[in-house]
Amino acid sequence: METSATFIGTATVLLRLGSFTLLTDPNFLHRGQRAYLGHGLWSRRLTEPALGPGDLPPLDGIVLSHLHGDHFDRVARRRLPRDVPVLTTVAAARQLRRWHFDDAVGLSPWTDVVLHRGDETLRITAVPARHGPTGLHLALPPTIGTILDWEVGGVRRLRLYISGDTRFNRRVLRDIPRRFPGVDTALLHLGGTRILGALVTMDARDGVALANLIQPDRVIPIHYDDYGVFRDPLSNFLQPTVTAHMAATVTPILRGETVSLAPAEALAHIS
Repeated sequence: METSATFIGTATVLLRLGSFTLLTDPNFLHRGQRAYLGHGLWSRRLTEPALGPGDLPPLDGIVLSHLHGDHFDRVARRRLPRDVPVLTTVAAARQLRRWHFDDAVGLSPWTDVVLHRGDETLRITAVPARHGPTGLHLALPPTIGTILDWEVGGVRRLRLYISGDTRFNRRVLRDIPRRFPGVDTALLHLGGTRILGALVTMDARDGVALANLIQPDRVIPIHYDDYGVFRDPLSNFLQPTVTAHMAATVTPILRGETVSLAPAEALAHIS
């Protein structure tokens, strides 16, 4: 059974987990278009998405970390199907239902939704995240990370962590590895986003600290160069002097590229 991630751009990833297909943080704006970030702020997109809404396969769900214009844009609002569950924060689900996404589900940290198909189960659990430094985060949309557990016949085959737009804050994030040990792959939102000078998403240093807290086998960095407010280039995170401080293997992914999410032991068995 296939487990893979196709990187579309920003934090938008198409996930195939056995029989389940999910989309994360849908952002389909084109190069030069503006993403609106609230409070009169905006940022212009610098890249093209690898896929558009019309290129997507049928979806079982959309995982949305928070409601910002570079994570759920006006193209997504207009063109994504309204009958697909959107799993997101309580505040974002409330707004999405106003936009007639009637299956939007609001999740608080540690609550979950379970999908079933045959002998497969996909459990999607919201975990804490904090978009920006303490205090300033109150002016930004509430955010969640997510843990995706895919099981076949009652046996877990994959545990995937998606950070969401968060800063590294040990007090906020420390219970994630205690409740969810054994993460196979972590998708980390990097980019070092700065708004009015404040760092509101992880830069390379934060990314290393979070990887060492979560202890995944592998890290796939996303959300790193699509907008002008992303100020910390991926190259900073990929420097050997940086990655040497992580136990995880780092797998860069380019827009349009698909990588297998099979755990390391499964890949070794196949080879």
